[in-house]
Amino acid sequence: MMKKFDTKIQYLKYKVLREVAGHTWTNSLHENLLDIPKAIVPGKIPTMRCCVYKERAILGERVKVAMCGYKSNPGVIQVLDIACDECPVGGYEVTSACRGCLAQRCKDVCKFGAISFDHDHTAHIDKTKCKECGACSKVCPYSAIRNFKRPCETACKVKAISMGEEKQAVVDSEKCISCGACVYQCPFGAITDKSFILNAIDILKKRHISADTRAVAVIAPSAASQFSFASYGQVVTGLRLLGFDDVAEAALGADIAAAEEAKELAEKGFLISSCCPAFVSYVKKNFPQLEEYISSSPSPMTVTAKLIKEKYPASKVVFIGPCTAKKAEMQREDVRRFVDAVITFEELQALFDSRSINIETLEETKLNDASGFGRSFARSGGASEAIAEALKEQNISFNFKPCVCGGIEECRTALLKKSKEKQDFNFIEGMACVGGCIGGAGNLTHGEQDRSLIDKSAAKAEKKTVL
Repeated sequence: MMKKFDTKIQYLKYKVLREVAGHTWTNSLHENLLDIPKAIVPGKIPTMRCCVYKERAILGERVKVAMCGYKSNPGVIQVLDIACDECPVGGYEVTSACRGCLAQRCKDVCKFGAISFDHDHTAHIDKTKCKECGACSKVCPYSAIRNFKRPCETACKVKAISMGEEKQAVVDSEKCISCGACVYQCPFGAITDKSFILNAIDILKKRHISADTRAVAVIAPSAASQFSFASYGQVVTGLRLLGFDDVAEAALGADIAAAEEAKELAEKGFLISSCCPAFVSYVKKNFPQLEEYISSSPSPMTVTAKLIKEKYPASKVVFIGPCTAKKAEMQREDVRRFVDAVITFEELQALFDSRSINIETLEETKLNDASGFGRSFARSGGASEAIAEALKEQNISFNFKPCVCGGIEECRTALLKKSKEKQDFNFIEGMACVGGCIGGAGNLTHGEQDRSLIDKSAAKAEKKTVL
């Protein structure tokens, strides 16, 4: 099973989700809740921690997050305090490169008296006095003073993570955009995303409660870069075996969104993409003056779900993709009437295995809702290519100059240029994850081959035009 995931942390998360899902199918989850940690770590030998009892306690917290998370925290990103205790405090520290020089510039420049020297003339920083200003690091001739940041802090490009009183990670909901970068980068799995896997199972179990009720899976185009051990068509077959009455491509919504954005761009002259909810959240929180330029078109997920609800009003829609931010988007007032649950590819694998569905052995079910352009939305540049095609197909004369941004740092640069009216582009394609959706935190893997797999999937699409 490890071959299906990048890291052991993902595998551990998967095992918890699989156990929770397995108990839920049989209606015995709450009765056997305490048995799940013991099932994963049997006996007295821990697998990842020094103490089996602490490991089981942490697994118990993971079970709670797998069951829709902590009620006291409405956010998607959740911190397991008990698991967040192995990282160093971080900040500026003196390394072994310190030569004990006589100049002592580091001490002279420190305004807070935080630096002292031992009998070997080696510098030391008093953390109770240090303000983390970095002045000492700048003047050290040996670059012996370095700023050590926790992996989660480094991963978070919106500076939403700080340290609490017990030195555990704390997520600022006012800054967080739910991109999940910290979730994927945390080496101890202490930061995770709230799961709605129980909601998805509930929908499947009640799908035939009336003649009009249908369970529909909307699958993101980035699925083509995942499940490398099986084909796209086998994944679709697996979804039907789980109990979904229908499976639809979110790429269909991408085609529709591209056509609408092409027209809106030509009318307004400048536009910011709306397909990535984490990017949209970033714009609204950090560049509110540019919010008016965000495309009025809903995301491909919402567009597709809306089409389904219009055709089958009593249907329940479950979106499946790589994105933790979609879980936050789902809860927005303008989206929740169309999307009933969101799960990631990690959670889908857990669902498959909780029902002993081996997708590698299944026949393929064809799914051809969308064009190759819609499927290309899964990678950076795909949305821009689709809009260029939509402009052409609708005979709209417009000098299209896109700026493709993969990752928040590139997005920030483009938004800063626009805010100062120093841009040479008229469209910003913003993706919070590097590489686009193929870099999403909820993916099974994050490989360099993912882009080529998306392009192969796009080439196989029977529909060759956006419209």
